[in-house]
Amino acid sequence: MAASTNIVCFGEMLIDFVPDTAGVSLAESQGFLKAPGGAPANVACSIAKLGGSAAFIGKVGKDEFGYMLADILKKNGVNAEGVLFDEHARTALAFVTLKKDGEREFMFYRNPSADMLLKESELKMDLIKKAKIFHYGSISLITEPCRSAHMAAMKAAKQAGVLLSYDPNVRLPLWPSAEAARQGIKSIWNEADFIKVSDDEVEFLTQKSPDDEDAVKSLWHDGLKLLVVTDGEKGCRYYTKSFKGKVPGYSVKAVDTTGAGDSFVGSLLVSMAKDTSIFTDETKLKQALAFSNACGAICTTKKGAIPALPTVSDAQGLMSGSK
Repeated sequence: MAASTNIVCFGEMLIDFVPDTAGVSLAESQGFLKAPGGAPANVACSIAKLGGSAAFIGKVGKDEFGYMLADILKKNGVNAEGVLFDEHARTALAFVTLKKDGEREFMFYRNPSADMLLKESELKMDLIKKAKIFHYGSISLITEPCRSAHMAAMKAAKQAGVLLSYDPNVRLPLWPSAEAARQGIKSIWNEADFIKVSDDEVEFLTQKSPDDEDAVKSLWHDGLKLLVVTDGEKGCRYYTKSFKGKVPGYSVKAVDTTGAGDSFVGSLLVSMAKDTSIFTDETKLKQALAFSNACGAICTTKKGAIPALPTVSDAQGLMSGSK
């Protein structure tokens, strides 16, 4: 194992139960497929699958599902030394329905689940401080003690000169209210060096249309190196201090959008870890984003997040095939 890991992902890892028939409600579903999930864990697996170096820090239950998840990280080449097992709480579960268009509805079981009980004293700080990039979401901000652990990890990373990467991953059912979600997500906004939001999240955070440039610009802060808005199959928009633009997406037959954003982010973080000049070199950034768009697109063509994550050759295949 290498002395340090380039990209450390922090937050929740859980089990998604997905109906075995698409387009039915949870109540109508006869059976469920068990899929590993949790955005920061998906991102870590995406990075490793693309040949990057990733670690995951988080807590699962000391139960069958927790052991299974830790095992999946290892099998996918992710450093799992930051994974903790809680004896007193279960691994989080989410039941996810895929509607006819491949979009999702969530129902969560976590009161509290193990991921919410991670304490600052349990953090592998040396892993965080040696990283090039520290990546996180917003679900870990919802409750204590996990919120304090999250804040401490961010602070340690920032002081050690580690790049902070934030994908808020809005999951409204988990927050006390929509306003609490907005405030919680925004509470750490200005710390990040890189932020990725979806068009839906732009709409939720600004309460304006995601096509409104002023709405997107209101999400910019001066400490940012890069802000990316993903627009589903249309591709993505990018904003830096000195330039902005769009990169078109790839047209594929979407079966399940789960993990597409995580695949996109993982791919972009791999590019960033390799070469930070993508923040200032527009040509390089556009190449990296085109590759990320391809990764996100491939991820929608299979069910589940981690099993659907693409390799470098998968993404290159899609890119060369659609020129």
